[in-house]
Amino acid sequence: MIDFYTSATPNGRKVAIMLEETALPYRVHRIDLGAGDQHRPGFLKLNSNNKIPVIHDPDTGVTLAESSAILIYLAEKTGQFQPESLQDRYETLQWVMFQMASVGPMMGQLWWFRRSAPEEIPLAIDRYEAETKRIFSVLDGRLAGRSGIAGDYGIADIATWPWIDAHRPLGIDIAAYPNLARWYAAVGARPAVQRGMAVPAADAPRAFPA
Repeated sequence: MIDFYTSATPNGRKVAIMLEETALPYRVHRIDLGAGDQHRPGFLKLNSNNKIPVIHDPDTGVTLAESSAILIYLAEKTGQFQPESLQDRYETLQWVMFQMASVGPMMGQLWWFRRSAPEEIPLAIDRYEAETKRIFSVLDGRLAGRSGIAGDYGIADIATWPWIDAHRPLGIDIAAYPNLARWYAAVGARPAVQRGMAVPAADAPRAFPA
């Protein structure tokens, strides 16, 4: 039974989707970011960087943070959602790194400046919206003639989809990117993705209540 410390963010949902896709048994520990659970001593023992998600796997004794590292670990643990050939495996990892280096950081900055910043800063909003749209164009081109970002559905898709799901509150029309829109709809229709996106439930127990 994997212990899964998480909150309702794209990075948390990446791991929730992977756990659902692999059918690994897991126990959810909700981290209330608004209440500061990520700064409590109990959580900092798990991840000194005070970020979710974190897993602890009692089968191996591994405690691991960083969402994409967790995806890679779970893929290797189960032998699922990552190709076997060297070329295909590293191509998959290339696109996982693209999500980590480009998709998440740029969309995260756009989210902050558009939805969370205490004052509107048009220069920052314009800069991160333009970069987000450029990234969408890269993915749209990559998905031309492909069902998945790295071929078959795998951890590159799982890493990326919860971030692309933020296009609506960010005010970006995904219809302008038809290959990306097709992929987004197909991945979003997967039952495991739908289940993973609902984790953690609002009434899930908090890991470190005040």
